Amino acid sequence: MLCINHNGIVIHSNHNYLSNSHQMSLLSSIASLHIFLLLLPSILCKPCDFPAIFALGDSNSDTGGFSAAFGPLSSPYGDTFFHMPSGRFSDGRLIIDFIAENLGLPYLSSYLDSLGANFSHGANFATSLSTIIPQNITLAQGGYSPFSLDIQAMQFSQFQSRSQFILRKGGVLKSLMPMKDYFSRALYIIDIGQNDLTALYFSNSSAEQYIHDAMKAFSKTIKSLYKNGGRYFWIHNTGPLGCLPYVLRQVPGYRKLDSVGCAVVFNELAKKFNRMLNETVAQLQKEFPVAAFTYVDIYSAKYLLISQATKFGFRKPLMACCGHGGGAYNYDSIARCGTSVNVHGNEVLIGKSCMDSSKRVSWDGAHYTEAANKWVFDQIVNGHFSYPSNSLNMACYNHNHKSF
Repeated sequence: MLCINHNGIVIHSNHNYLSNSHQMSLLSSIASLHIFLLLLPSILCKPCDFPAIFALGDSNSDTGGFSAAFGPLSSPYGDTFFHMPSGRFSDGRLIIDFIAENLGLPYLSSYLDSLGANFSHGANFATSLSTIIPQNITLAQGGYSPFSLDIQAMQFSQFQSRSQFILRKGGVLKSLMPMKDYFSRALYIIDIGQNDLTALYFSNSSAEQYIHDAMKAFSKTIKSLYKNGGRYFWIHNTGPLGCLPYVLRQVPGYRKLDSVGCAVVFNELAKKFNRMLNETVAQLQKEFPVAAFTYVDIYSAKYLLISQATKFGFRKPLMACCGHGGGAYNYDSIARCGTSVNVHGNEVLIGKSCMDSSKRVSWDGAHYTEAANKWVFDQIVNGHFSYPSNSLNMACYNHNHKSF
């Protein structure tokens, strides 16, 4: 007897009635059927048609929000692809840009960018230094962005209502606004948490309690987006924080490094955050069964790249390509990438780029190069690092997310 459920195949056989050869034949047939059923969604389901992307998060997805609010970045940011600073914390494109390209959509304009923005196919609410939980330390004090995740959700809500008002009103701005049905058909991308872990490390808070509170705030935001029509969610976990040069350079006291050279305590913190995020996403899927949630394991993809950089054509994965100071990490918090100093009345760039950023993983000590972003995107686009194993163009289908 053969039973099929949503988890795959369950076999019930009575060995008194089947010879060994028949049992082996049956098991072979069942295995073939199991493989067919696993492939069935991709065979029968046509690719999703996402007309827009709405993104929330931090600098990993920021396409100009922070720059519009607090001042532009300087060269060599953006030099590789845009040939000028584009508001992105990289030498070129981010993972969010490669996602847009793959879906046949234009690069996302930042919600905060008032000049030249086109929101007809979505909007980006992500800003650098953003956190899930609002922080008490301001930017002026060397802290975090005021645009925490809850504020980004409020901005999205306002954007939705105001864009539809403009659409109904008509006029010259109408063509720059998303259609009404785009909000229920769009892909919602969330990538945030790295700055929360940095804030957590330097606070006296309990990691368990802080991350628990962060997950409550995260869930609240997702529920808000769902209430406003969001149905398809592509959620990145946080990367290996302990492998970033700015962490390795600024916090030397721990000195416990893994075999790759990454700080164990920070990576363990990231893993803890990711486990709780995955459980949160699984719970959200249960609460909203008509929605589709895809949890993307960015951590594993990035750690794979860093730990086997040479194999994949990269080198010096723990050293910033753009920075100052040399040494193992080439990171100086005072003279960062793009920093210039005045020498005898002349501005001299000291935060310079390396010769070939296409062979480097870390761009400025805190963010990745375009080449690394592209490599990571190529790993996640087909669902190899996703739970459930949704490829990007199948992320509108609900295949019963289970935490791992």
